[in-house]
Amino acid sequence: MFDPFNIFFKGSRYWLIKSIVKLLTSGTRRVEFADFWMGDQFCSLVVTLSDLYLFACAYAVGFEKWRKCGSTAKTWPAVFILAMLPFLIRVVQSIKRYVDSRLNTHLINGGKYLCGIIYYLSYYIWRHQGSLRNTSFAFWCLFGTLYSVYASAWDFWMDWSLFQPHVKYPFLRAELLYTDHIPLYYFAIISNILIRFIWVIYIPSSSASNMYLRFFIAGFLEMLRRWQWNFIRLENEHLGNMDQYRVTREVPLPYSFNDNHHHIGDSDDD
Repeated sequence: MFDPFNIFFKGSRYWLIKSIVKLLTSGTRRVEFADFWMGDQFCSLVVTLSDLYLFACAYAVGFEKWRKCGSTAKTWPAVFILAMLPFLIRVVQSIKRYVDSRLNTHLINGGKYLCGIIYYLSYYIWRHQGSLRNTSFAFWCLFGTLYSVYASAWDFWMDWSLFQPHVKYPFLRAELLYTDHIPLYYFAIISNILIRFIWVIYIPSSSASNMYLRFFIAGFLEMLRRWQWNFIRLENEHLGNMDQYRVTREVPLPYSFNDNHHHIGDSDDD
């Protein structure tokens, strides 16, 4: 990543480093599309970020003894903070965007990430209480459902601008770029909802080894969900830029011009 030589896509590597630094300084500058788009990518890496502590611990004690690094009552807060750092960044970005624009939609978006933080907090508390069917379990299921519905609705109506009325393809939007792959829009809608509710695989009781397998499955599917989310999200952003004439070379005039009225002998003033 920090290789200074102009090999292995130096420009792309340095752009990624710069973008990550911008995320860590969120709230101090105007939030642009690349900032919150990159923040959303990291929000899908909860499992990866939480495993940073596990990796550091396993490196210290020896990888053959990695099971000793399982989260305990003393270490799970650090694991939780690592996992929730992108969500905290997105909350700060949403507040900053609201301060700059005074649009309430940014506060609603920030509420989605706050709901996600509470959901993950209740999950960690439930796990470290022994995964019992108690009050923390009910609290986790409640906020898991709220967050999944909240996030799915935001994906469909705001990030993807789907479910528009009176359109050619039901449940989609009037303008589409991937017109040769219409069925994939419907696949994305269904799979997006299912993966948003992937947390239900943690509910059945299981051994520690099976739980690690569930972590892998949930984390892998979330990355695939974000991958397909990117295509429709960027498509929607591009269409929005076109509507606001930010990506066009010619702005249409507010009147019609008839070439038949323009004669060769007319002067410049005419």
